Amino acid sequence: MADRVVLAYSGGLDTSVGIGRLRDATGKDVVALVVDVGQGGDDLGAIRQRALDCGAVEAIVVDAKDEFADDHVAPALKANALHQKRYPLVSALSRPLIAKHLALTAKQLGADSVAHGCTGKGNDQVRFEAAVAAIAPDLTSLAPVRDLALTRDLAIAYANEHGLPVEERSPADRHVSVDQNVWGRAVETGPLEDPWSAPTEDLYAYTQDPTVPRDPDEVTITFEQGVPVALDGQRFSVLRIVQELNALAGKHGVGRIDVMEDRVVGIKSREVYEAPAAVALIAAHEELESLTLERDVNRYKRHVEAEWADLVYDGLWFGGLKRSLDAFIDHTQLHVSGDVRLQLHGGRAVVTGRRSSQSLYDFELATSDTGDAFDQSQAKGFTDIWALPSRIAARRDRAN
Repeated sequence: MADRVVLAYSGGLDTSVGIGRLRDATGKDVVALVVDVGQGGDDLGAIRQRALDCGAVEAIVVDAKDEFADDHVAPALKANALHQKRYPLVSALSRPLIAKHLALTAKQLGADSVAHGCTGKGNDQVRFEAAVAAIAPDLTSLAPVRDLALTRDLAIAYANEHGLPVEERSPADRHVSVDQNVWGRAVETGPLEDPWSAPTEDLYAYTQDPTVPRDPDEVTITFEQGVPVALDGQRFSVLRIVQELNALAGKHGVGRIDVMEDRVVGIKSREVYEAPAAVALIAAHEELESLTLERDVNRYKRHVEAEWADLVYDGLWFGGLKRSLDAFIDHTQLHVSGDVRLQLHGGRAVVTGRRSSQSLYDFELATSDTGDAFDQSQAKGFTDIWALPSRIAARRDRAN
């Protein structure tokens, strides 16, 4: 039905008002699509009903939590993905998955357009539309908040005028923008727009105050080919492991991130994130790689990781370079299997032990005790040859 548009619906003010505004602007019926990536909050049944009450002709709910964990979180973990060395791509990872379901739903319904609730200042408009273009290039992407200049005061007025059942936000969230999923939570705007303004404790929901005295917790994470498969010897799905670590690491305030970001659209923004499981898992995964990857592979992979994170942040999840880097990263993970022990305490996830049947650590070579297998007599010649280019260059520089 080309007379329909499929809207990525969150249940919030912008997308609730967006249903009517899209219908008014295009003359098309609106189908609301709710994709559950572990965002929690309101009951999904209630969100679906709210979409219908706001004028959607149909409201579809997709449970994509396991798909998100397996197909988006796990690859990000293999890549130790941290944009600007700090941000674990909380929102950036979910957008291509939501966009995929948008495009698939539009195709199933015969619709010729999809829509999202992003503004013109953010990254998410780019992520949604680039993903849709890569999956279904014949679909048109609409953005009522951006394209119809739907400011918050106008959205509230529209909701009041039409009697829309938009829920009042909590006092802590009223002046900030919040996006969350199973991999973490992102908070921006409001008082955080002043880079000098410290985040207040009521902004946090996934983590407890790390300065409060409490006994540390210890957990052992088991990986198989770069993917977490067990906690303390008990096997779980990736989703369950992330959920368990969110609770355990979050109790100790692990994963609070306050960062100035360089957005795709060219402006800087101040963002506060909570990602307890992400920070803990990346710390563990990096340590296991240090034990199992060759020196040159490990060093080169750090460059690939930064590029991978930048591509995903920039909305190019389905791009050719990102998919090529996926192949490289997957190959590096063939031997990244084993256990890492973490201590969680005072806002930190600290590795205290690591072991693997694929380890490249050789005790007989590494030990400083008498009888070690390392032939130190060969080191002098190696060192002399290694230093030769530096010595030659130094002679030239001295002559000049």
